[in-house]
Amino acid sequence: MRVSNWAGNHAYPATAWHEPTSIDELCEIVAAAPRIRALGSGHCFNDIVDSDALVSLDHLPTVMEIDRRRATVTVTGSVRYGTLATHLHANGWAVHNLASLPHSTVAGAIATATHGSGDRHPNLAAVVKGLDLVTANGDVRHLDASAPGFRGSVVGLGALGVVTAVTLEIEPTYDVAQEVHTGLPWSAALEHFDEITASADSVSLFTDWTGPQVAQVWRKSRVEPVEWRTPDLFGAQPAAGALHPLPGVDPASTTEQLGVAGPWHERLPHFRMGFTPSAGAELQSEYLVAREHAVAALEVVRRLADRIAPLLLVSEIRTIAADNLWLSTAYQRDSVGIHFTWRPAPAEVTALLPTLEDALAPFDARPHWGKLFADADRRVADLYPRISDFRVLAEWLDPYGKFRNDYLERHRLV
Repeated sequence: MRVSNWAGNHAYPATAWHEPTSIDELCEIVAAAPRIRALGSGHCFNDIVDSDALVSLDHLPTVMEIDRRRATVTVTGSVRYGTLATHLHANGWAVHNLASLPHSTVAGAIATATHGSGDRHPNLAAVVKGLDLVTANGDVRHLDASAPGFRGSVVGLGALGVVTAVTLEIEPTYDVAQEVHTGLPWSAALEHFDEITASADSVSLFTDWTGPQVAQVWRKSRVEPVEWRTPDLFGAQPAAGALHPLPGVDPASTTEQLGVAGPWHERLPHFRMGFTPSAGAELQSEYLVAREHAVAALEVVRRLADRIAPLLLVSEIRTIAADNLWLSTAYQRDSVGIHFTWRPAPAEVTALLPTLEDALAPFDARPHWGKLFADADRRVADLYPRISDFRVLAEWLDPYGKFRNDYLERHRLV
């Protein structure tokens, strides 16, 4: 049984663990439990999953069913994006985008509004066409766009039930080329921010906030299967060889760079499925601000560089297109995500977060649901215009409070 999350910073306090092998068994477990939550790949860094009992879907039969006529795929909740991507590509299909790590489960990534990067790309949950949910009384409820509250159910934070299957919109497979530029002057990054993020389908800026330059710019574009490179990017130059986002770390775990085209699922993530992603021992936080506030928000964070840098492994800056999912961090606004990969120093990071959040408060920064954040003034819920509707939906689907926990109540989400 998993007793802690992937990063090892959070131990699950559950006293009961369940590993059903069928949907019927899962329904019986959920119906009988006073409090229960589903545990996915453990890639959340906070207590969002905590409950008296936890259930893993890893032992349910795996389904990855492609409907070519509707251009959809239906997958069981425990399937990881890396596994799904390999299956889709082998059958001539793809999803619109991937997160930097392919290791997360489809259901878990969607429930927390996890995203990739790209001016035109919404988060992963935006292509959900339906989901199957085991609700508090043990019934399986199928929800699609015709169901009341569907847009509130997709990014559900585990508050509505156990997601056993998800149906995603898919598209024909495509190739992507990835290149890395180094040494982008901060002055150019801020002055030409929109041009830089529009220069490829997916763009990530990596920085430690100190010095006059952004260390690396990763750019991924759909291309024909040929060599493809751009010589200059506002003063940043193409990297001479493959790089890891973290300075001095062997790039063996990263996806192929240097402009060599290849299958989408082997380029859109930063890290390969078969390796420990990122640094392994780390903490993470992320805040999303409206696109129009991007430059001002970045300047505010830069002014905190002397506080941030000693605790930081690296920061990543990405763009995300707006969607209409009630609790999506990009709900109704094109957004810029400011991500922090912290050193494994939980006390020091926890102490810094209120200062960082105070600095970003004028921009109504929405924290990533699965990463570390403080919410000291308990205003996160107020950043979501449909939060009252979500509370009603949670009360309707979970009248017994079976899926509630301290996280949901602390942040006034239910």
